[in-house]
Amino acid sequence: MEREALAAGAQIELRDGWNVAVGFDGAQAERERCRTTAGFADRSHLGKLELQASAADLAQIVSACTGGEALELGRGVRARDAWWCATSRERALVFCEPSETAELREQAEQAAASAAGLASVIDLTSTMAGITIAGPLAPEVFARFTALDLRPQSTPVHGFRPGSVARTPAAVLREDDERWLMVFGAALGSYVWTVVADAAAGLGGGPVGVDALEEVPASA
Repeated sequence: MEREALAAGAQIELRDGWNVAVGFDGAQAERERCRTTAGFADRSHLGKLELQASAADLAQIVSACTGGEALELGRGVRARDAWWCATSRERALVFCEPSETAELREQAEQAAASAAGLASVIDLTSTMAGITIAGPLAPEVFARFTALDLRPQSTPVHGFRPGSVARTPAAVLREDDERWLMVFGAALGSYVWTVVADAAAGLGGGPVGVDALEEVPASA
């Protein structure tokens, strides 16, 4: 999505080995966008790991890596400064800051090596893209390109919903009340950026740099 971000006026910085869009039209304007309408930011630089194992082994791996946490279908778990999200009883996705990816991957691999059956840890960071949509109108932005039920009663804070987004396989995590992370195949980055940009523009929103997200609460 870097090409689309640059075309929209992004300022790019190298962070943890990734070109990251840190701003567009000024910090004040971007913070206001996230506060009053909806801002969206490219977060493809997040670390993304896939864990696969039997249900019992997966539970053991996650518990070892998180200090005893247990996965729950439909809900993300925040632990070790990362999100742990079950996509099935035998598969989970982990999202973390890029600086934490290598250490977390190593720990997961060590836990997987102790599993009773076959288990794998796959780094999907470069094959999955991510966009955060933040602000009070974020659900309205999503409603313009997905049929996923993201209403509070169906997707509360920490809710995790795999499904079709903009007619492509994706997953949506509600990080906090007005902050959502959407992940999808990196090959579709340009397409998804355009879809999100069109939806946000129709509601008075637009792109923001990752620094603007610091003003939007995210679960600790």
